[in-house]
Order: sequence, then structure tokens, then C-alpha cells
Amino acid sequence: MSGTLALVGGGEWTEASTFDAELLAGVGDVLVIPAAMAYERPELAIERARAHLGGLGVRVEVLDVYRRAEAMEPEAAAAVAAASAVYVSSGSPMHLRSVLKDTPLLDGLVAAWERGAVVGVAGEAIAVVCSHMVDSRGGAFTVGLDLVDTAAFVPRYNRWSPDKWHRTVELAPSDLPVVGIDESTALLHTGPGEWEVVGAGSVDVFVGGRRAGLEALPRVLNSALER
Repeated sequence: MSGTLALVGGGEWTEASTFDAELLAGVGDVLVIPAAMAYERPELAIERARAHLGGLGVRVEVLDVYRRAEAMEPEAAAAVAAASAVYVSSGSPMHLRSVLKDTPLLDGLVAAWERGAVVGVAGEAIAVVCSHMVDSRGGAFTVGLDLVDTAAFVPRYNRWSPDKWHRTVELAPSDLPVVGIDESTALLHTGPGEWEVVGAGSVDVFVGGRRAGLEALPRVLNSALER
């Protein structure tokens, strides 16, 4: 039985992230992966995670993996696979992709989710997990980690200009849902076909260039994730 997947649009581990209390209810420890923050002072994100999640009674462990070579280490993969909750921080999408692609660590993350762990993915990282990864610099598509091939997720949707969003929607395959998630907002996947929006903002879904509802989101994320 797979666990809950929380796709957070950005602004993670702040007072506005009220959904974390319910998301991590009953969880004693959460493993934070700040790899995407390698060149953006990851210690600040770690401090924020410890303050916010610690206030919820959750102890934060940090996986100090910032380079691809570290993601290849079996000890790192084993730590993630055994975690009851994992939270991947926002940061540089290109760097995160280069660190995680085709690594034991990425396999460990999938294994944890398949085993029932709570997996939170925040900010730019939500775009990286997709096969169709949206490049936030211009709104076009590039290749992501291929964990989700049935939707494309866009972080910080509240900051996107109408022109850039229109470009993304126009470039998307006609049957691919493009999902914009605001900061301080999470789209929760709790089971096949089960989606819920929580937090301060909103989530917008477009398919074939037209606005759609949550019912347009895929029932199955990817054959590699849900089988």
C-alpha cells in the first residue's frame, strides 16, 4: 500500500504550511533531503525545517546528499528506503535532477513511498519528479526524473505570469494535465485517483489548453510508482 504523496507548491516549512500537522500526524521522525539547495545555503532550509516541524513534535533528520556521487552510496539509499516520512526541499531543479537521476537514492525514495511512507516534495522539486518537467525559466518542457509520466506539476503557480503559463499549456501534449500549485499549498495524493488540495492557496488544472477540475488528474501516476 503506497503512502501519501504531498506536492507542495513552495514556501515549505513556514507558518502558512498548516497542512504539515495533519500530513505528519503520528510520524515521529522525518528525513529531510535538501539536495536541491546545495548552492543556496541549505543550512537555512534545514533550520527552517527543524523549527517548523519540531514545533509539530516531529524530529528532523537530515540526509546530507548534495552531489551525484553521494546519491550513489548504498547507505543513503537505505536510509531513505527505511524512513517513515521523507521531505524533499525546493531549490535548483537542474541540480536536483543531476543528483538523483538513475541513482540508488531515487530508488530508495520510491521504495519508501511504496512501503507506505509519507513523501513530501516541495517547490521546484515537484516539477523534477515528472517525465515532462516544466522549466520555470521560460515555461517550456524538458526531461525530468520520470517518476510521474501522467501529469506535469508547476510550483509557485501564484508567481507565474499569464504569458508564461499560456506557453506551458500550449506546449503540453493534449492529453497531459498541467497542474499549477500555489506556494503554501499542497496537492495530496492519498491513493489511486484520490486527490485533495490543502493549504493557503489554490491548484489549477489544464488539459488540452482548457481549465479542468481535480477529476482530470490521473488515477495512476506511473507504472513505476503504482503497480
